[in-house]
Amino acid sequence: MNLIIDVGNTFAKLAVFSDGKIVKKKTVKPAYILKHVEALIEAYPLIEKGIISSVGQVNNIDLQLISNKIYLLILDTTTKLPFKNKYETPKTLGKDRLALVSASVLKFPEENVLVIDAGSCITYDFITIKNEYLGGAISPGIRMRYKALNNLTANLPLLDTEMPKNIFGNSTKESINSGVIYGVLNEIDGAINAYKLKYSDLTVILTGGDAKFLSKQLKSSIFANSNFLLEGLNYILQFNSN
Repeated sequence: MNLIIDVGNTFAKLAVFSDGKIVKKKTVKPAYILKHVEALIEAYPLIEKGIISSVGQVNNIDLQLISNKIYLLILDTTTKLPFKNKYETPKTLGKDRLALVSASVLKFPEENVLVIDAGSCITYDFITIKNEYLGGAISPGIRMRYKALNNLTANLPLLDTEMPKNIFGNSTKESINSGVIYGVLNEIDGAINAYKLKYSDLTVILTGGDAKFLSKQLKSSIFANSNFLLEGLNYILQFNSN
């Protein structure tokens, strides 16, 4: 069994994998990672190794205490990856993007794959049929767009995420919802179509916190997978264990 730890800025996701499948998953506050990890190790005594990916801060003492219980791989720029990384600045490439690309290699080998992660930011990551990661794009996510309109203007309110009733807004609220949501939908559909012009045999994966909300509205044919990043981290762990 493997323990997967994905630490974000606000939450951390923990998952226990057995034979490549998730048997337990939970979301916790980063400050309580050690407590929940210890509980999982006690509940699943067959856990032998784990991996941690962190974009936020993790207490070094916590890392050491976890390492005392199981073999712990800390994902960084020196970690061996299951693909050829052609990114010009690999040291600046987000660990979450490394995991997503790794998952695409596992799930869709020898295919051209575009992974779209709709979270705080919307990231696009492309790997070719030759197993070469070429890069992608980063743009503001849905909540970031709502907050930007509120923070950078004098009079626009901060709204909750909501699918607009029409493409045209007949009130300030509906205009903001239309601008944000249709802006994101058109961006994603446009990006997919641009890739398909060059790579007609393209597989598209949508993941991240807003994937479920967006997948129902997108015109393009996509696979939605909320666990894609966790599966990628598990694959990196396995790849480094062989």
